[in-house]
Amino acid sequence: MARLSVNINKVALLRNARGGNLPDLIQFAKDCEAYGAEGITVHPRPDQRHVRYDDIPALHSVVSTEFNIEGNPTPAFLDLVLAYPPHQCTLVPDAAHQLTSDHGWDTVAHADFLRDVVAALHERRIRVSLFVDPDPRLVEGAKAVGADRVELYTGPYAHQFASNPQAAIAPYVAAAHTAQEVGLGLNAGHDLNLDNLPYFRQHCPYLLEVSIGHALISDALYFGIANTIRLYRRALAAEK
Repeated sequence: MARLSVNINKVALLRNARGGNLPDLIQFAKDCEAYGAEGITVHPRPDQRHVRYDDIPALHSVVSTEFNIEGNPTPAFLDLVLAYPPHQCTLVPDAAHQLTSDHGWDTVAHADFLRDVVAALHERRIRVSLFVDPDPRLVEGAKAVGADRVELYTGPYAHQFASNPQAAIAPYVAAAHTAQEVGLGLNAGHDLNLDNLPYFRQHCPYLLEVSIGHALISDALYFGIANTIRLYRRALAAEK
């Protein structure tokens, strides 16, 4: 079964809106694991509006499933990740003030840069995933620079899903087969939710992990976090 990693950025955003420590981000991460999350994802951004750099030491010490830190590999980000090595680092080509991720790496054009970053992370025994669009050429490029996995950017899939699910999933199936052929693990994330996740899981082969934050935390406002995690785990268990 594909694993569910819960992105807790929006919990940090709520905390940061008022200052203080409500909700308690560290306790929330521990509770998510207790309720069935199989990983915790954070994306510390340069503007500190979500999970902050100073949250990472405490999260590193308490996350017992899989800790996934994602972000743009700036010098400050890399210093943070190398100081508190997670199980997985997902490299995302975000601009400094970008609202949310909206594209993946051009792994061919940025091959030299990515190869150096991947090598530095591997020295600390960190598994490296590259955030890419569902293009076989870019998946092959991720393998060429030494990545262990790719995370397919699923924003376009989510946008097209309601009108044409078969067309929406097609490029992801092709990218998944390429990842399998070249020996890369396969993750996916962005705009996945309870409506579109089962179809994605059923039709995208070789899927190891999804990272979900915005929709999951939004659903938790209605269903509660424990029940919401169960619902997402159930969606990932949908039979093909």
